[in-house]
Amino acid sequence: MRQEPTKTPEQNDNVSLPPDEIAGPSAWYGRDYLTSDEWIFRFTADDLAEIEAAVQASQSLPIKEIGQAQFPLPRLGPRLKEVLAELLDGRGFVLMRGLPVDPSNVDHVARAYWGIGAHLGSARSQNARGDLLGHVIDLSRSIDDPTARIYQTTARQNYHADSCDLVGLLCLQKAMSGGASSILSSVTIYNEMNKRRPDLARELFFPFYIDRRGEVPAGKQPWYRLPVFSWFQGLLTVQFTRPYTDSAQRLPGVPPLTDLQIAALDLFQELAEDPDIHLNMDFEPGDIQFLHNYQVLHDRTAFEDWPDQPARKRHLLRLWLCTQTARELPPAYLDRQESITVGDRGGIIVSGTQQNVTLEPG
Repeated sequence: MRQEPTKTPEQNDNVSLPPDEIAGPSAWYGRDYLTSDEWIFRFTADDLAEIEAAVQASQSLPIKEIGQAQFPLPRLGPRLKEVLAELLDGRGFVLMRGLPVDPSNVDHVARAYWGIGAHLGSARSQNARGDLLGHVIDLSRSIDDPTARIYQTTARQNYHADSCDLVGLLCLQKAMSGGASSILSSVTIYNEMNKRRPDLARELFFPFYIDRRGEVPAGKQPWYRLPVFSWFQGLLTVQFTRPYTDSAQRLPGVPPLTDLQIAALDLFQELAEDPDIHLNMDFEPGDIQFLHNYQVLHDRTAFEDWPDQPARKRHLLRLWLCTQTARELPPAYLDRQESITVGDRGGIIVSGTQQNVTLEPG
């Protein structure tokens, strides 16, 4: 289902603008899901039996060679297609619950997770090393390190969108405290911004400079330019990462943010912090969250691990997926990624990247 405009979009200064309010299932408020579990997909005993059989059948294959054909899910597979439709054309998120996990057998968990993901899309590289299976775990990196990613620390991650159609997170182990996932609808943020300050909402349809954090594709700058909001073919697509927008200010060739840009980013952030707008969820081991990256932003609260117990560190497995059916992306996204072709886009590729699946964080 497409987002439904309430009036004809305007065209000003060669920037396409949405209607004053965007309606449809993508315009949700976190408060509406606090007393509902419709966004939770629970694996049945039959589902788990199918997954286990597929895991066992895949043992002779490297994980990265597992596709739908190598991971048959005859009954669960069609239900996952319904999940995919909800992700791409509905509210844009789901939490799957009930997958058994054993942190001491990461290969088994990774095969199950990868196989489920293969029924939604194909994996994309998440960093310059070419990791197709990411590890979200504290590596004692500093957020002040210009080459560090925030997911490698215990710090709050801040609302952002990744460079792919879907992002998945599977919880292997939870933290001693903190580390909650927080998500929000970018459509709702736009609607609220446009009610309060349409001038600031409009400012976000013009490009901002964003730090690549040292992962620079051949022929590209250490930054890319992209609007926060893009209105293209009747859909609102979002790219927001405030920390990397701010850190881009240190890079040569990046102009200072204007007062209007700062005010627009500040209002976006202020609305994102509104508990009526965002939805918080605590992961339990075996939970899998999938999000539509061009529609839903995600954040993580700061966390604290178990002291002197490295084996109990908070540990999530991450997938970046490219789907075979999806929205068209605005041409401006070619500055961020190598391709915007539906079914063949997303991920981070730099000179020397070798795509791989590793079961150890690092």
